[in-house]
Amino acid sequence: VFVKMAALKEILPPAKSSAATFYDHSSDPWFKQRYSATPDDEVANVVKTNPIPIYNTPERLKYRPSKPQDFGDGGAFPEIHYAQYPLDMGRKKDSNSGPKTLPVTVDDKGNLTFDAIVKQNENSKKIVYSQHRDIIPKILKDDEEEHEEDDEKQQEIEKTTQQTKEALEKIVNVRLSAAQPKNVQTQSQDSKFIKYKPSQQSAAFNSGAKERIIRMVEMPVDPLEPPKFKHKRVPKANGSPPVPVMHSPPRPVTVKDQQDWKIPPCISNWKNPKGYTIPLDKRLAADGRGLQEVQINDNFAKLSEALYVAEQQAREAVSMRSKVQKEMMMKEKERKEQELRALAQKARSERTGTGPAIGSGPGSFAPDMSMMDTDEPMRPEREHEHKHKRGSDRDRDQPRETKEEREERIQREKIREERRRERERERRLEAKDAAMGKKSKITRDRDRDISEKVALGMASAGSGRGGEVMYDQRLFNQEKGMESDADPFGLDQFLTEVKGGKKPLDKIGSGGTMRASGGGSRDGYEGSGRTRIGFEKGR
Repeated sequence: VFVKMAALKEILPPAKSSAATFYDHSSDPWFKQRYSATPDDEVANVVKTNPIPIYNTPERLKYRPSKPQDFGDGGAFPEIHYAQYPLDMGRKKDSNSGPKTLPVTVDDKGNLTFDAIVKQNENSKKIVYSQHRDIIPKILKDDEEEHEEDDEKQQEIEKTTQQTKEALEKIVNVRLSAAQPKNVQTQSQDSKFIKYKPSQQSAAFNSGAKERIIRMVEMPVDPLEPPKFKHKRVPKANGSPPVPVMHSPPRPVTVKDQQDWKIPPCISNWKNPKGYTIPLDKRLAADGRGLQEVQINDNFAKLSEALYVAEQQAREAVSMRSKVQKEMMMKEKERKEQELRALAQKARSERTGTGPAIGSGPGSFAPDMSMMDTDEPMRPEREHEHKHKRGSDRDRDQPRETKEEREERIQREKIREERRRERERERRLEAKDAAMGKKSKITRDRDRDISEKVALGMASAGSGRGGEVMYDQRLFNQEKGMESDADPFGLDQFLTEVKGGKKPLDKIGSGGTMRASGGGSRDGYEGSGRTRIGFEKGR
């Protein structure tokens, strides 16, 4: 039996831990620090403590121990309600309490990597571009280096992709197999041998053996076993706290704010069961078109500009035509004046018995016409100078007129100017009436009746067409006259009243029915413009 146990010990791996039955206090660091072997060590290892204030003093009330030296050789102070850590017991050690100096590292080419300081902590799992070559475009890098880097990155990507794929497939397969009743969940068949020493070491237990060896196997799962756990619906746990909403300070509501918050009622365009009279502004406000942004087409501006340009061009054309027409009228007026002046000169010369003066014939105004027919219009200065020169030549060539002749000439010019103005006025009125659809003066006079012509003095005796007698057309086609049933003199009414009694006879001469026959006064008979005729008695 002993040989078998020795062979078994050689086969089994050594024990990882052994349970000790006692605790050696002498190996404790705290015990060594306070209870050293030699007196010199005791003096050297004495813990330096800070002075502790005495009880019932103001300093003791304000005392806050925070360092191990503040506790001395004892523990925490129960009367001080403050987080205390004597000998740093219970204090969480800072994970960053280690050395903060990074070791010197080199890259694959043996160069120092000075960017290790930026690739620690949260940047340790990130790609940090800290080298000068990181800012160089790829097209400028060496082809081989780029190819190698691309291969390494591609291998890393494929490796990560494969690991992720395997992990996801494992999770999915486990879920699918558990959902199918025909598949039994796979179990691990690996067994573990555990060697331990029991706490009871007497010969009465375990046949006096000091150690035990057991085989640990995962308990098989019964596929027909009912579920042990029940899925119970519970309320959803509270997630992260809501984001705080920053509110502006309260302020009084203005009239504009109230109007902005006012929502117009919904007004139908088809139904009005109550028969209310809805204003147009309320109907448009409910339509929502006030909230729409008005988009003005650019073509409106283009159209306005085109119309403005066309109007300017039309105005220029009209002004040019009027200017040309005015110049033509001035030329025509000048020509007529020259003709009239030549005729007057000829008549004056014939009356005086002298021959025609030089330049007074029909060709006397030829130089002026040639001058007026030029393309350039005559300026006022040149025209005045020309008239003055022409007048001086005429006065020099012609005999001086007397005072009576000059007055007669002025009178004739006034009459001529007045008639010209009348003709111009009639021409304007006829043009205006023609534009408004009215008859012209000639047409209106031609269509007048004979009575109107007689009243206006336009009819002449014996001027009928071929001795034809002209009648007023308004006298024809009338329903009044002797043949009509009307009673123009009121005789039928008078006879009817006479038959009624004696009373109508008393009204004769006092404004009754036969007022004219009874000789009523002029005041009582407003229809007659004649007075009563008075007769003288014979002598």
